[in-house]
Amino acid sequence: MHVFVTGASGWIGSAVVAELLATGHTVSGLARSAEAAATITAAGASAHRGSLDDLDSLRAGAEAADAVVHLGFKHDFSDMPGAWRTEHAVVDALCTTLDGSDRPLLLASGVAGLAQGRAATEHDLTEHRGPESMRGGAENLALDHAEKGVRSVSVRFAPTVHGQGDHGFVATLAGIARTGGMSGYVGDGSARWPAVHRLDAAHLVRLALEGAPPGSVVHAVGEEGVPTRQIAEAIGRGLGVPAVSIDPADVESHFGWIGRFFALDIPASSALTRELLGWEPTHPGLLEDLDAGYYTAGG
Repeated sequence: MHVFVTGASGWIGSAVVAELLATGHTVSGLARSAEAAATITAAGASAHRGSLDDLDSLRAGAEAADAVVHLGFKHDFSDMPGAWRTEHAVVDALCTTLDGSDRPLLLASGVAGLAQGRAATEHDLTEHRGPESMRGGAENLALDHAEKGVRSVSVRFAPTVHGQGDHGFVATLAGIARTGGMSGYVGDGSARWPAVHRLDAAHLVRLALEGAPPGSVVHAVGEEGVPTRQIAEAIGRGLGVPAVSIDPADVESHFGWIGRFFALDIPASSALTRELLGWEPTHPGLLEDLDAGYYTAGG
């Protein structure tokens, strides 16, 4: 297949591009800058100039492809409602372009907030709909188009997609620990964060692209829930600083914006995904990557 990928030069997207190319697919990647275009072409894909704000460029990329993998997102924590509106507009443009074609559309989503007091599963549905809702209601928007001739699939990623070179949540936590001289966790540290290795996530995207039926939800979750105290302790080992409990009342002052996420207990299962697609993660877990020094080297 020729696959149009948004977010192709990003952390997850670049791994997905490599996975697709290695298994015989061709790829065009959305590139909003010359730097992104150079990264995409160096990987062996073709660069499609445009952006998430340029809906015509997205429609053209989707129209010319056999499938679309939408991984791009505006991670602007200063204007999340704006990011959600953009996401809704992007997914609407991609869906309407693909309507009636039976071509695949995979889009990135997340596992947070799906269940309380238990591990979220692929059967747990979000009620978010419309451009003003969380992530622009994009998951439901895309899944609704399964009845309109789009093979839409939601890929819900763990909040931590880890590996060497990651600059996401865990890297941010390590930076806070390095600066503050201690590695914090919230309360008793029993809150659980799902995790998945970047290469395992990329492999799942390819399997879902090739085989998931219309309207599917799959979970890119390698570990159901790593206790946040264990994450903090591993960061502390790497940096040579103590792991310390942070009172929930002090989360924002200690962690900043990431504190409200790190305090969440959001375990998630991928059992149904593994059964559906035969996916089995094979790469190191989060604590192994932390102990390998990927997040703390030079600390």
